[in-house]
Amino acid sequence: MAFESLSEKLQNIFKNLKGKGRLTEADVKAALKEVKMALLEADVSFKIVKQFMKSVEARAVGQEVLNSLTPGQMVIKIVNEEMVALMGSETTELKLNPGNAMTVIMMVGLQGAGKTTTAAKIGGKLKAKGKRPLLAACDVYRPAAIDQLKVNGEKQGIPVFSMGAEHKPVDIAKAALEHGLKHDNNVLIIDTAGRLHIDEDMMAELEEIKKNIQVDQTVLVVDAMTGQDAVNVAGTFNEQVGIDGVILTKMDGDTRGGAALSIRAVTGKPILYVGMGEKLSDLEQFYPDRMASRILGMGDILSLIEKAEAVVDADKAKEYERKMRKAEFDFNDYLDQMEQVKKMGGIGALLESLPGMGLGKMKKGMDSIDVSDSEAALKRTEAIIHSMTKEERANPDLMNPSRKRRIAAGAGVDISEVNRLVKQFEQGRKMMKQMSGMMGKKGKRGGFKLPF
Repeated sequence: MAFESLSEKLQNIFKNLKGKGRLTEADVKAALKEVKMALLEADVSFKIVKQFMKSVEARAVGQEVLNSLTPGQMVIKIVNEEMVALMGSETTELKLNPGNAMTVIMMVGLQGAGKTTTAAKIGGKLKAKGKRPLLAACDVYRPAAIDQLKVNGEKQGIPVFSMGAEHKPVDIAKAALEHGLKHDNNVLIIDTAGRLHIDEDMMAELEEIKKNIQVDQTVLVVDAMTGQDAVNVAGTFNEQVGIDGVILTKMDGDTRGGAALSIRAVTGKPILYVGMGEKLSDLEQFYPDRMASRILGMGDILSLIEKAEAVVDADKAKEYERKMRKAEFDFNDYLDQMEQVKKMGGIGALLESLPGMGLGKMKKGMDSIDVSDSEAALKRTEAIIHSMTKEERANPDLMNPSRKRRIAAGAGVDISEVNRLVKQFEQGRKMMKQMSGMMGKKGKRGGFKLPF
């Protein structure tokens, strides 16, 4: 996961600071020197690190920290605030024209950054907000680029305009705009061609499109895993074509994260979204304050809540609560709950959003939580439930040895795993019933009867 190494190093530095009752100027400077090295190792540009450390040190070596009752926490607060400022302070949205007026968004970037997939992801985001997007296939050079956009567009329920690979991109863009206006679309997303490296032909092609149609937003897609190369690419595109915002892809990969901390400072343009996976739903709004909190091990509870709100149906949640109170929760409900966890990014993503639960800590300091094992166990549990009949899922009491053997064979697991799941499920229902009983009776303490 992005920032894993940086996050772990910074948290260790601040852990040492918080262990001291009072900080001297030497303590602060020594800690900030380590912060500087951690940022450089995370592939943040030297120029940006130098400016960042100058701002932090000006505040951290002052009376603000040295006279603080909790100096260690004050240093963390300062680093957090300066990190937020570095990444842009405020969350920036794509700017869309009001009402039904057409908004033209041109996606640009190098080949392999994930531009075509991101175009479809953006389309899906806008469609969910009530817009009527149209995707335009203007990458006429890369094999299968047009087909890829069509497939992704179909998955998102978004129309794709294409004229094949025999026409000039500028002509396709003009025809797509005309088509969109005729068919009541109000957002046109143009997927342009990329190259392995920046070249004059690519830039000229993009400039020609911008000269011939009114482009409202030029969005650069860059691969976060390329580190400082991503920052250099962003700078060049901004100088030659002009960009309005950046989308960082592959932020779920093994990247040091320096690009996210450098791009805003280098280009002056905001990071709009970050790609967190290959699924068309894996595109998240970029919040500088939340990203800084995650880097410093403070978690990201707000994003976790928003994910939950997006995938959990309110009526279904009430029904789950009713079933739990009456101990009527069955394996179908269990399966639904697992599906919701997957939609929220899986166990690893959920744990990473909790304060103090960065991946580095989970790997080293929390041996009892093995994320990969937990994810694998979830898949096995899912296979076991899918191997049950409809009647068995709805009525767990039907389980007997012969049924369990059949289920184990169907799921490809040992019967002991089926026994374990059924036992855990029965214990869970029993506990729900007991809790429901306690909450329903008044006792001497806290308004309900205590079990002792």
